[in-house]
Amino acid sequence: MHPSHPRGANTLVSVLQDARPLHARSIAWAKGLALMLSLAAAQAFAQSASAPAATPAAPGAASGAATAGAASGEVYDLLIGTYTGGGKSEGIYVYRFDTGTGELSRIASAQTVNPSYLVVSRDRNYVYAVNELPGDNGPATQRGGVSAFRFDRASGQLSFLNRVSSDGNDPCYLALSPDGKYLLTANYSVASNPGGSFAVFPLATDGRVSPSVLTVHHEGGGPVKGRQDNSHVHSTVFSPDGKYLFAQDLGVDKVFAYRYTPDPLASSRGLLGPTEARYTPVKAGSGPRHLVFDANGKHAYLTTELNASVLVFDYRDGNLTQVQTASMIAPGFRGKIGGGAIHLSPDGRFLYATNRGDANEIVAFSVDPTNGHLKLVKRYPTLGKTPREFAIDPTGRWLIVGNQESDSAYFFRRDPQTGELASDPKRLSIGSPVDFKFVSPS
Repeated sequence: MHPSHPRGANTLVSVLQDARPLHARSIAWAKGLALMLSLAAAQAFAQSASAPAATPAAPGAASGAATAGAASGEVYDLLIGTYTGGGKSEGIYVYRFDTGTGELSRIASAQTVNPSYLVVSRDRNYVYAVNELPGDNGPATQRGGVSAFRFDRASGQLSFLNRVSSDGNDPCYLALSPDGKYLLTANYSVASNPGGSFAVFPLATDGRVSPSVLTVHHEGGGPVKGRQDNSHVHSTVFSPDGKYLFAQDLGVDKVFAYRYTPDPLASSRGLLGPTEARYTPVKAGSGPRHLVFDANGKHAYLTTELNASVLVFDYRDGNLTQVQTASMIAPGFRGKIGGGAIHLSPDGRFLYATNRGDANEIVAFSVDPTNGHLKLVKRYPTLGKTPREFAIDPTGRWLIVGNQESDSAYFFRRDPQTGELASDPKRLSIGSPVDFKFVSPS
């Protein structure tokens, strides 16, 4: 979802030969190159499909997911972002989750529109959410938003701080800069004007998000009509060394690379500049979506939405070199597909990705520690429609996935040694779940 807006007088169009750093509020790229995120607590795992209650449950309430005789494990707050259209959800929900017993208690919620992607500050005191607007059927003139909340780790309560324009349409991804000074959002943009972009927002010391100081637009398209008629930036990911930003553009089949050089004066001048390579192309019509790096910073993994694959890259000093393509599609499958989210297990030994469409699966791969290559382990049904994001808890013992169109999230027990998921997951009824983030309350 992403409408567009005509570029105004303060939009600077870069000339391809000009390799100076990006320093305008909005910088356009030339085509083909680029210079330019329940129920009440006692019923948390109930089998009902009803939406979450609007009033938070008591912090001490326990779910029916407890395993008899199981020892208590580490406790985390689980934040769930949702789509709020249709009145099934009110925004962000906070649950307290025991990784040993599987007990879940709903403790808080915060009203905000379509918080379909969340990010938590490194000090865990603030939560940022996209407001994914206008949506597939909204007016192209409407801009999405980015909202900031103060997060009380002791109580799990979220307090609204402020909201700013995302300077684009349908923001769908958020990332924090390595120094924690900036928040970036990917504006997917269904509409061709302004098209896909990403924007950069300074963060104030009190956690509030300031208006954007830089918006980067891509131009071009791909061969899949209706999905690649223009740019669609789907994620923005910093490299582990903190020196580069990678913007995955589903619409133009490119992973754009930018050098990150924060200005000590906190201005936008020189903040991001094109690398020498400018971008890494991927197979035409594949639609790059989400990117993750391994812990040692030697390999990167990319989901492609339109052909449901995981691409493996060797990474070095801002350069990605593709070394493998692993399909998520089962042999003989003929239905609709849609590669989505991707995450590594905490120990880096396994990689998981979602495949939507008619497949509705989590696909698990083992990771070769010598070269980062992938080997298929198993495909797991998500027991619902349209799995988008998912999360693995920090202990590696649970994988939680949301089925957006089935109003459900499933909690799979996970074997950290084999990477396998148990066949009897616990169900949480919640309206249009999309994103999941674990936060330590201590």
